[in-house]
Amino acid sequence: MDRGVHTRGKVARLVAGAESVEIKATVPQKQVEGGLRRFNLTADNDEERFIYFFDTPELQLFNAGVVARARRIVGGEHDSTVKFRPADPATIDRKWQKYKGFKIEADASEKGVVKSASLTMPVEKGLIKRVVEGERPIADLFTEEQKAFLLETAKARFDFDRVVVMGPMRAWRWKFEDPGLPWPLTAELWQRDDGATVLEASIKAPVVQAAAAGGGFLAFLAELGAERDNDQQAKTRWALDYFAARAKGSVRSSSGAGRAAAAAPDPQARARRK
Repeated sequence: MDRGVHTRGKVARLVAGAESVEIKATVPQKQVEGGLRRFNLTADNDEERFIYFFDTPELQLFNAGVVARARRIVGGEHDSTVKFRPADPATIDRKWQKYKGFKIEADASEKGVVKSASLTMPVEKGLIKRVVEGERPIADLFTEEQKAFLLETAKARFDFDRVVVMGPMRAWRWKFEDPGLPWPLTAELWQRDDGATVLEASIKAPVVQAAAAGGGFLAFLAELGAERDNDQQAKTRWALDYFAARAKGSVRSSSGAGRAAAAAPDPQARARRK
């Protein structure tokens, strides 16, 4: 890797204005099951969640850099988020900092660094299910503050007449530590209803540690023998492309439970416990 005068301050410039940096890497499909076993990640020690996205079948929001989602966390709080990227922190009014769910973050991967801004708000339990079942409008999931945030910062607004529910995406999430890494690890396994899965590993670090965290995390994965995922793609894009195709009628929905059984952390075990 090149270093010297021409690389000085490169990472600092890329993450300037962010509150933290998250370094992400997807795990090649053939190594997912082994990775789960390596860190003892099972349905007994996870945080299970169901993730819903909201966009047009043409992904007009996503293609404009906007992600709108809602999450049901089993046994936990529910929330909704509006997020846009790339974001320029210098142009975002400081008034949004008064909201606990406001965040400016730098997302880094082997493909590069992009800054995002988001506003997350709590959602009352049961509301997401009622929206998905058509009993309540999608607009009820997002507060007036979130709509104003999106309009002011991303110059985008919801066209609720065209936005549809995309999901759910079933997900398992774990936070854990490894003696070989000074930053806590997060692993998140997403499973579509066709049985396809994607596993993402990540760490989050203060901005001042961005360069060390990025290099250290990738070196840690290499030391474990984790191969570079040549098909690496952001899990949100992976999910939305599928749901958009289905919304346009070109993908048939199926449970796919058998196809995912090897990679998923025995989701049937959770169903038996309920």
